[in-house]
Amino acid sequence: MMRPETEAELADMVKAAAGPLRIVGGGTRPIGAPVAGAGLSVAGLSGVELYEPGALTLVARAGTPLAEIEAVLAAEGQRLAFEPMDHRRLLGTEGVPTIGGVVAGNVSGPRRIQAGACRDALIGVRFVDGRGDVIKNGGRVMKNVTGYDLVKLMAGSWGTLGVLSQVGFKVLPRPAAVAVIVLHGLDDETAVRALSAALASPYEVSGAAHASDGPGGGAQTLIRIEGFVESVAYRAGRLQALLAGFGQSTVEGDPERAAALWRWVRDVEGFAGQPGDVWRISLKPSDGPRVVAALEAEGVVYDWGGGLIWARVAAGRDIRPALAGIAGHATLIRASAETRTKVAVFAPEPAPLAAIARGLRAQFDPRGILNPGLMG
Repeated sequence: MMRPETEAELADMVKAAAGPLRIVGGGTRPIGAPVAGAGLSVAGLSGVELYEPGALTLVARAGTPLAEIEAVLAAEGQRLAFEPMDHRRLLGTEGVPTIGGVVAGNVSGPRRIQAGACRDALIGVRFVDGRGDVIKNGGRVMKNVTGYDLVKLMAGSWGTLGVLSQVGFKVLPRPAAVAVIVLHGLDDETAVRALSAALASPYEVSGAAHASDGPGGGAQTLIRIEGFVESVAYRAGRLQALLAGFGQSTVEGDPERAAALWRWVRDVEGFAGQPGDVWRISLKPSDGPRVVAALEAEGVVYDWGGGLIWARVAAGRDIRPALAGIAGHATLIRASAETRTKVAVFAPEPAPLAAIARGLRAQFDPRGILNPGLMG
């Protein structure tokens, strides 16, 4: 496994590559079709390079452990607003999640409904393209990149357009208080209606999830509010009253217990160690219960107000035929290497989008050496 310690070394390694490269961060997210190639780890490119709490700005090298980033921010009462998922328990992996891996996968958690995705917080990137050239956001002018929004382009590209060396974020203050309204015993359809009502309210919901087998056992519908102490207390009370028609509810205001509830949702902890493949389905919330019924899944968690479904199904099964006629897309997150070879991991793109994707890869990786085949 090649492990550069500087951006210059990374560029030299990519430039000298005689064949495909398998790009690795912390090794915690083996998502995508298996890639055959020489391993290239960016874990050696580590460290926070700039942090200005007053400007809410942080810049770090791509191999910096996510835990280090979070600790630096927590010391100043700040955080990454998009709540990145930790895949280790779900996927049964070890290693250390890196900030570059978070960006490469556009990894975003429950707070996306309020704060946006990883790409929305990302304000700058540096990366090495498939030629071995170093490119930075807005800092290099060349015909084949001028006009592209490199920041948005790199988020979610899974290392197929370039190898990230540095990323910059806008960060936000941590809230003073949190409250989680918990509704018990709702069926999926009723739960989605309750989540929609909460999200349509003026009470600034930052998390909206449901599971028929929740973290406390039985069906649980979770709605999170964050902010100043008095504001959270007022909004939680008003939201409880608004949702009274959906049944009895309780409020969890202890920060540690509330955080544990949302880690359970964020990291899909209920599926950890359970058999079967895991799919991540993005769709219109009102379609969710119908999709779940068609899937005959062994386990389901709704997030993003019902707009994101985590489904655990029988191993080796392609669920996309069951989603025919439903607007949205499904990504295979956990499966064997054999299944990830046979079943498309990422949703097949319509012909016009596929042509654009091929064109982008040809521009940024003309030799086709960066994680070839990973995204199909």
